[in-house]
Amino acid sequence: MELLSGLLSSLGLSGAAGLNASIPLLLVGLLARFGVLDLAAPFDLLANPWVLLGIGVLGLLDFIGDKIPGVDHALHLVGGVVNAAAGAILFAAQTGVAEVPPALSLALGFIVAGGVHATRAAVRPVATATTGGLANPALSAAEDGASLGLSVLAIFAPVLAVLGLAGVLVFAARLWQRVRGRRATSS
Repeated sequence: MELLSGLLSSLGLSGAAGLNASIPLLLVGLLARFGVLDLAAPFDLLANPWVLLGIGVLGLLDFIGDKIPGVDHALHLVGGVVNAAAGAILFAAQTGVAEVPPALSLALGFIVAGGVHATRAAVRPVATATTGGLANPALSAAEDGASLGLSVLAIFAPVLAVLGLAGVLVFAARLWQRVRGRRATSS
């Protein structure tokens, strides 16, 4: 049962990292720092105060930059690697998946976070084009909120986190279809 819970938690955290890399990293690091989570080495470095400070500063810069049209697209290009790497780290950091080979857990986290980020990065330019960038701050705030919600659920209610991740992906797919349909009828 611990393996299943660990896998679900890892999936949820990886998916959250695909939306915003710093939120789940910061949350996991803080919870490990205060003894709520136990992270295996070398992932216990996430609880180091200097690492937490670095993640916090980068997260704040990303939080602000992601609300600005144009800057957000540049961040999404860089985020393709950063978010996927954060997802890989978060997936592998979970002690409940110790039975899963480290290379496999890193690969799974990379794929999950990368897939979520790719979906996010595909929807954002369409929203920018159709709203002149006015929807970007709202979309960014929704992504941040979803990342925080998925992160908390992944730690405390992993089954709900995976269901939430599926919901986020379904919502993104429907939004993509709706926006694409509007563009096709206006052409």
